[in-house]
Amino acid sequence: MDEHLVRPDATLAYSTEGPADAGRTAVVAHSLAVSRQWEDDAGVFDWRPLVEVPARLVRFDTRGHGESTGAPIAEEYRWPALARDLIAVADAVSPDAPVDAVGESTGCGVVLWAVHLAPRRFRRLVLAIPPTHGAARVEQAGLYRAAASMIEVRGIESYQRLQTVAPPPPILREGGWTRASSIAVPDDLLPSVLRGAAGSVLPTDEALAEIDLPTLILAWDTDPSHPISTAEHLAERLPNASLEVARSPEDIRGWGARAAAFLALP
Repeated sequence: MDEHLVRPDATLAYSTEGPADAGRTAVVAHSLAVSRQWEDDAGVFDWRPLVEVPARLVRFDTRGHGESTGAPIAEEYRWPALARDLIAVADAVSPDAPVDAVGESTGCGVVLWAVHLAPRRFRRLVLAIPPTHGAARVEQAGLYRAAASMIEVRGIESYQRLQTVAPPPPILREGGWTRASSIAVPDDLLPSVLRGAAGSVLPTDEALAEIDLPTLILAWDTDPSHPISTAEHLAERLPNASLEVARSPEDIRGWGARAAAFLALP
């Protein structure tokens, strides 16, 4: 059953799996325009092995996504603002102890901003398929802004058609995963969500260098939206990070167990 956390301009829906007395809590921040249910249906990421650590596995829908509400205010979907939501979830589920954080794509940026803002609230990090950075981010931001304007002019159907025809990265297609056509954001919020993403960048290199938490970076290849170059950049800048690159679908399917083993460490 979902629990709810009231935040400014939003109510966040989250769920908890695992023993209540587990010694660790892991909070997952998902990617752009998806949700917990969307990810369950897609089947690419499966973090349930974390429960066997044992740990409490906390998943929440980002504001404006899935079962969480939000407002049509682009600034509230930028990574530093979403990071404050993540910190609030961590405070709600583990007020007395730091949490582990798992970020997926956009969620990597959210996690890193959250650690920058409240480093004592976190213990270990897993960053899966980090998003674009640098020049690639500038190009991606332009695509987000163009998509937001297209939705406002031509309607949500135009964006849905683009999502449908865009092929998944080869490594996902090889594994039998398909690109879902559904969008886990209400039509009236999607332009603001996209503009918030367009205005988001990773913390500065100086800020990254101050994040000394043990960090596992999981990347895959053949995906320009999640280039290995960003994962390598983070591995170089974060002082206590290791990078593992999936070359096959079997590698990706093992990420849950790999993350569980990493987060089980003291």
